[in-house]
Amino acid sequence: MHLDLNLLTALDALLEEGSVAAAADRLHLSPPAVSRALGRIRRVTGDEILVRTGRTMTPTPYALAIRAQVRDLVQQAESVLAPERALDLAALDRVFTLVCHDAITTALGPGLIAAVRHAAPGARLRLLAESSVDTHELRRGQVDLELGSAAPDSPEIRSETFFEDRLVLAVAPDHPFAKRKPTLRRYADALHVRISRRGRLRDPMDDVLAESGLERRVVATVPTTTAALGVVRLGEFVTAVPEGMCAGVIEALGLVIVPLPMPRPPVPLVVSWHQRYENDKAHRWLRDRVREVLAEIG
Repeated sequence: MHLDLNLLTALDALLEEGSVAAAADRLHLSPPAVSRALGRIRRVTGDEILVRTGRTMTPTPYALAIRAQVRDLVQQAESVLAPERALDLAALDRVFTLVCHDAITTALGPGLIAAVRHAAPGARLRLLAESSVDTHELRRGQVDLELGSAAPDSPEIRSETFFEDRLVLAVAPDHPFAKRKPTLRRYADALHVRISRRGRLRDPMDDVLAESGLERRVVATVPTTTAALGVVRLGEFVTAVPEGMCAGVIEALGLVIVPLPMPRPPVPLVVSWHQRYENDKAHRWLRDRVREVLAEIG
């Protein structure tokens, strides 16, 4: 067999995008060219690779089984053929895009922007808010890093827990909880504001309360930490936030941190990136800067 690396690259794009048109866009080729490549891949492998189901295309079991191996092979070929160069931060001209919750942006942003500006003045950062729906921007290479509390479930996405935080209550200085730590019942009876970009009224703390026969009074949900803390400033409301990420804002707003009345596991901060950037020197440098700034926050 005559090895054609172009077929391997096309197969990698098709398996990640799940669509001829999307793979063509990623490879900067025409859809007919990628469609012909898919035909050749089918003949070589003896498998359909992608089959149409309604308006979408679904990978076959064989395609799912080889997806990670194909990605590794493409990465190895790229590393072999790419010239080895030391990372020149002074000459680095690149835009890095990060997606994270507003509490993470507020805590991480100043230190990260200063660190990148000092070491690589030609690099630029785009700190974007989380979407209210799941997107595929990370998988498509449109986002460099996603920072959140959940680990990804896609095999092509790498992740690492960079930080662990503690969940606490934020209250106004004149709130009763500021003077005396609440019992579980008093906590349940408080007026709660939940932070949820999807407007969900329940979270695992409601399950903990239900085990004790209690139900929390959630009067509102808001999409951002900043909005929740603004409501808490009114005096009668409480909200649960990660302490390390929010300590600076809580102090600036003159609010008070109160421990929760029940033990809760630490809140992980998971940083995720596409495996295509695993060995990218500039991307690895950015991940190291994020890790350092988070360590300072901790």
